[in-house]
Amino acid sequence: MAPILQTERLEITLTTRDSVELHPVREVSLEVEAGETLALVGESGCGKSMTCLAIAGLLPKRARRTRGRIVLDGQILGALSPRDAFALRRRALAMVFQDATNCLNPVKTIGWQIAEAAVLRAGLSMSAARREAVRLLERVGMPSPAERAREFPFQLSGGMNQRAMIALAIAGNPKVLIADEATTALDVTMQAQILDLLADLQRELGMALVFVTHDLGIVAQIADRVAVMYAGRVVETAPVRDLFAAPRHPYTQGLLNSLTRHDRVRGRLTAIDGQVPALGELPTGCAFAPRCERASARCDRAQPVVETDRMRGWSCHHPVGVSA
Repeated sequence: MAPILQTERLEITLTTRDSVELHPVREVSLEVEAGETLALVGESGCGKSMTCLAIAGLLPKRARRTRGRIVLDGQILGALSPRDAFALRRRALAMVFQDATNCLNPVKTIGWQIAEAAVLRAGLSMSAARREAVRLLERVGMPSPAERAREFPFQLSGGMNQRAMIALAIAGNPKVLIADEATTALDVTMQAQILDLLADLQRELGMALVFVTHDLGIVAQIADRVAVMYAGRVVETAPVRDLFAAPRHPYTQGLLNSLTRHDRVRGRLTAIDGQVPALGELPTGCAFAPRCERASARCDRAQPVVETDRMRGWSCHHPVGVSA
């Protein structure tokens, strides 16, 4: 099956106020099929959100795509006119952000915002779109949906606003839904409810889901495949069970070693020393080398190439569990 969304060697360049060019996303290749969940994981500052903003056409003014391509629903976005690319994204792609309360329009009712999306994406009349807004609010589990549709974001709780944003996102039945840290700001109970809701909607609509998170516990629960990012690059991709059972990249292994796991008995949890390098201070070779216990002089000199084995890939000179 052809991927519904694909990036090929995507590079994003960010120009600072001092005219310095930085590269928060470098050589990123991803793909996700209809009905599949791809988890995009890594620490803050690894390029996950910037990658998603590039896919959605929402890059900040100082950022631009300088290499690679994005393919959505079989069409190369860069080959389309800006108007046609916008129309394709509006029809086929939707995004749910972390802080729904701040992302929703504070001076428009919840129902009006969802109805507007239904008009633009599905071509409904405004009266039909208002009815559709109530139906969608009911579908995402909003209590008293007709009443909530007449209220403003500040009148709702964080969990309700997140449900409203999901209802807005699925108006028009998008083929791809990007959830960027969509449950991070919620308590554990509400987080579980939102994850269950996303899984139900995915099965019902057959859409692809790109789930951005730093929580590997969530990844184990919802993902089919995982892409691990570090310092703007994808360092490992694998089916979720393979990744948890036998990580190849030392960074992935470090992330898993810092996670409480019910399938293994282990003593004290270990953290990865150091932090993600700043964009202006990226090393010549492997960006993870300064934090890696397996690093050699070769790692300091040369960026590793991507190695593949069946359905997985990794970028490391000294991969875990692979013979030299």
